[in-house]
Amino acid sequence: MSFETLLTSDWIDKYTRTGHWKGRIITDDLDEAVRRTPDKLAIVDSHSRYTYQELKKAVDRCALGFLEMGIHAGDVVSFQLPNWNEFVIVHYAATRIGAVSNPLVPIYRDREIRFMLQLCQSKCLVIPKEFKNFNYLEMIQRLRPELPFLEHLLTIGDSPADEVESFSEFMATPWEERRDPSELIKLRPDANEVTEVIFTSGTTGEPKGVLHTHNTLMSANDPWAERLGLDDQSVIHMASTFAHQTGFLYGVRLATQLGCTGIFQDVWNAETFVEMIEQYGINMTTGATPFLHDFLNAKNWEKHDLSSFKRFNCIGAPVPRTLLRQARKKLPDAAVMGGWGQTEDALVTLGKPGDSEEKITTTDGFPWPGMEIRVVNDDSRPLPAGEQGRVQCRGPFVFVGYAKRLDKTREQFTDDGWFDTGDLAVIDADGYVSIAGRTKDIIIRGGENIPADYVENVLHENSKIDQVAVVAMPDPRLQEKACAFVMLKDQQTMSLEEAKDFLKEKGVAKQYWPERLEVVSSFPRTASGKIQKYQLREQIKEILKEERNGGV
Repeated sequence: MSFETLLTSDWIDKYTRTGHWKGRIITDDLDEAVRRTPDKLAIVDSHSRYTYQELKKAVDRCALGFLEMGIHAGDVVSFQLPNWNEFVIVHYAATRIGAVSNPLVPIYRDREIRFMLQLCQSKCLVIPKEFKNFNYLEMIQRLRPELPFLEHLLTIGDSPADEVESFSEFMATPWEERRDPSELIKLRPDANEVTEVIFTSGTTGEPKGVLHTHNTLMSANDPWAERLGLDDQSVIHMASTFAHQTGFLYGVRLATQLGCTGIFQDVWNAETFVEMIEQYGINMTTGATPFLHDFLNAKNWEKHDLSSFKRFNCIGAPVPRTLLRQARKKLPDAAVMGGWGQTEDALVTLGKPGDSEEKITTTDGFPWPGMEIRVVNDDSRPLPAGEQGRVQCRGPFVFVGYAKRLDKTREQFTDDGWFDTGDLAVIDADGYVSIAGRTKDIIIRGGENIPADYVENVLHENSKIDQVAVVAMPDPRLQEKACAFVMLKDQQTMSLEEAKDFLKEKGVAKQYWPERLEVVSSFPRTASGKIQKYQLREQIKEILKEERNGGV
């Protein structure tokens, strides 16, 4: 499949000239790591580990197997996998032959997966048979009649169905004896070709497939070494799902770009993370605030040596002051930094080691090297420091289009190349950015984006519901959860459990389900009739406050 993008020769010339786009692809760095340190531990997950030499052998075999399957440059390979080493192997193998990687978040269910695979016209899909008590094989078998383009389904796990291909058998096949490995050299893609289509929460009820090239992804990771003092001796950890851009860039790819070691968790557990720090000498992790909260409250701190740990990058919101002080007390030699970014533009800001408590707890960090950021008014005129406006950014990591939605892509770019992020912010006199809110309707639950419009559109299909508005309510650990305000028809009744059952029946991912339901007789509205969600957010805050104080 060929994806149409906004990428122009002027764009390529600009970032090649500035040195941000070096024409590298991730498998170049894999090959370089093998040349330098073939026996170094490359990746470790809950069930396997690979040295760089072993990883390259697995990647090349998988790539040759894909070719034997009839997968070619430009074809989409989708994979709905947990944080397993197989994720890395499949992604790198697709890269080897110029295929496009499409990571899918494990929480997605029928409704999301159907849409995403159909949009991508995926030729191959790799899934676990089961993970966290969910049977992915059964889901895909339900959907298979609607996916005529899906030629190959590879399943990881015991006893796949007769008509399903086993990934372990696929990887046990010596494809290098059936095909000439030199094919892979000839198939190395150009760095300006699309290598990733990754979905982000939509604001109109439809997820958007974000397109990145090799150059945009490689340049997004290049600043890590200098900004955070990382090198090939570092050991980095990732528990955020690989199928989010955070996990994809700073878990799957960063260790290989640095030539260091990546340690992965497929199911987050703070006590296990503490044990892993001592076992592997982990220096850094990146995740949302709940990960930091859980880590600092792990029960086994006193039993393990955590002296190797130096960096916790808290992406998605400023670090709460109490957590920062707790971290500084427990880990006086480690830096906790807040950051902000999006699927479309990777990491846009991150704090610096040595930042003051005020900067860490009230801002979302300093611009990432190479990224230009500005705040503008509704007429797209830049605003001075200290004034709130819409955030726009421009730089070498910005995506090159939404898959099959180029008109929607153009709507979010100015004529001179600034991307409108949909967020509101203030930039202070020192250049630090503070995200003040969202112009788009997204709830961020523990780092997971919940698209309110998407959930509302599904709930509107329920015959009992007349109108619905889904808004964020505060939560001490996850920061936000979803609350559904509903107006019902004809004196109907509805419970939260009933709403959840309906969403489950519709194939909506569990993490998108509202965690509270409020039945109301009317909605606060503007003069034009639009629901005033900010008033609903204030209303649920007051309800929660009264409940905490024993008023309800």
